[in-house]
Amino acid sequence: MGDSILTRSDLEAVLASIHETIFADNKEAKEGSNKSTFEAFLNSAVFSKDAEGVSEKSMSLSDFRNWCIVMPSLRKFLGSLLMPPDSGRAGFQVPLLHYPENISSELLLLNKEYAWHIGGGFSQHDVQEWKLLYHSSLHGQSFNTFLGNVTNGDAQTVLVIKDTEGSVYGAYASQPWERHSDFYGDMKTFLFKLYPEPSIFRPTGANKSLQWCAVNFTSENIPNGIGFGGKPHHFGLFLSAGFDQGHSFTSSTFTNPPLSNTGRFRPEVIECWGIQVKGSNDEKPDLVKGTVLERFKEDRNMLKLIGMASASD
Repeated sequence: MGDSILTRSDLEAVLASIHETIFADNKEAKEGSNKSTFEAFLNSAVFSKDAEGVSEKSMSLSDFRNWCIVMPSLRKFLGSLLMPPDSGRAGFQVPLLHYPENISSELLLLNKEYAWHIGGGFSQHDVQEWKLLYHSSLHGQSFNTFLGNVTNGDAQTVLVIKDTEGSVYGAYASQPWERHSDFYGDMKTFLFKLYPEPSIFRPTGANKSLQWCAVNFTSENIPNGIGFGGKPHHFGLFLSAGFDQGHSFTSSTFTNPPLSNTGRFRPEVIECWGIQVKGSNDEKPDLVKGTVLERFKEDRNMLKLIGMASASD
């Protein structure tokens, strides 16, 4: 196999190595980790390159660059492998998930692999703790309960939705949920997909239609509910105040496709996590040590992927 060839099966092996490095070698992250979720990250990859003597299509440099755009955690991981050993380096940090004992982890939409994926969209590298603030199965499908829970603490939140067709997606809100008659927020906000094709969609700067929270307005021009991107009645992602319906359309705010299979959807599960960033002086878990040459010197496919990462800089 040529040095420039990376097929889907090669990438499966690489992702298995990455999962072992991030989760299996980290006691705190290993507990409750889900390898099958990690394998689903392949669904966001494209293989468009024909290679002589190989039946499978391979990943071109352009394919790789596009994959890294929607999978920033992967890009951070690969970029950090050639750096000196550091347990807190980018791409290795797995958020700590905290939720009540009376809710089973099987009911949660978010798991550690998905949290790692979403966390790649953040600028900070410190260890993060995510606390479950709202879950529709636990608190009921209520907009008022949601607002009461999420406005009583953490400013940064991650909203995750599973619709009745099985797709899972959401958004990171960098600002508190507050009543406004217009868009607000900052450029840290982004949309994401988790299933079936994990991806992250950052703001483009095309407009400032970032975060929306309208409560008890009577004007048809101000739809009550929470949303991100686009414009009123045509958001990048929107949940109505009844929490019983929503929509997701293409938006220039994030250059996102519709996150749901169809433009309009009905939520089956809604959950929201509050994010707390631990300071750099707090104790961090021991993670992988050593450079890529020490750990992956026998892994040809990993070395190829890292080579592509270097070439794409």
